[in-house]
Amino acid sequence: MGSRFPTDKINLRLILVTGKTKEFIFSPNDSAADIAQYVFDNWPQEWAEEGVSKAEILRLIYQGRFLHGNVTLGALQLPLGRTTVMHLVPRENLPEPNSQDQRQKSKERSSGCCSASCSIL
Repeated sequence: MGSRFPTDKINLRLILVTGKTKEFIFSPNDSAADIAQYVFDNWPQEWAEEGVSKAEILRLIYQGRFLHGNVTLGALQLPLGRTTVMHLVPRENLPEPNSQDQRQKSKERSSGCCSASCSIL
């Protein structure tokens, strides 16, 4: 009989910050935004306490990176017919990759003190 889900689909095991998990089946064409909307619309009973007000604040994290809404599962080259684990977190804003502002801020934050002018006056 093989796996419990179709071999042309991806089984996503989503983990909440509380550690609760739930599995959902998606197609490679589904984007992170589609998944957030689907999970929001089909919020599991056992996650009732973790409910959020709108799908737009649900974010997927895969291998430590936030997925932007338009990224599809296929683009991530997830294995079909297999289970992939992602984290699902409520977060209002995502840093935009093309926003100069955000990049500058995170660069300063992460690099700390490596610019040429680093003297404390």
